[in-house]
Amino acid sequence: QVQLVESGGGLVQPGGSLRLSCAASGSIFSINTMAWYRQAPGKQRELVASITSGGSTNYGDSVKGRFTISGDTAKNTVYLQMNSLKPEDTAVYYCNADVITYVSNRDYWGQGTQVTVSS
Repeated sequence: QVQLVESGGGLVQPGGSLRLSCAASGSIFSINTMAWYRQAPGKQRELVASITSGGSTNYGDSVKGRFTISGDTAKNTVYLQMNSLKPEDTAVYYCNADVITYVSNRDYWGQGTQVTVSS
């Protein structure tokens, strides 16, 4: 079994910053990719950013230049530094990991953390 635990969400004013963390634990052999998705009320879940085990990153168009994803492979942890936050960044942010265990290779999701950008 694999668990993803997110932290770091909260309320921030427009233009402010937040840092999200996601730690994966359990029967992990390796992790191919970790990513952050978000879902705002009434909208579909969308990719925010992803990072591979080799360090390659990918960002959604709406966050390029403002958000930075990074990872600590030794700790199976991924971070999302969010700067210049806008009200439209308000959403539940979910951590995702493509995990290889000794019996399977599948995606796992965290429980989500709320990010609210408001004055």
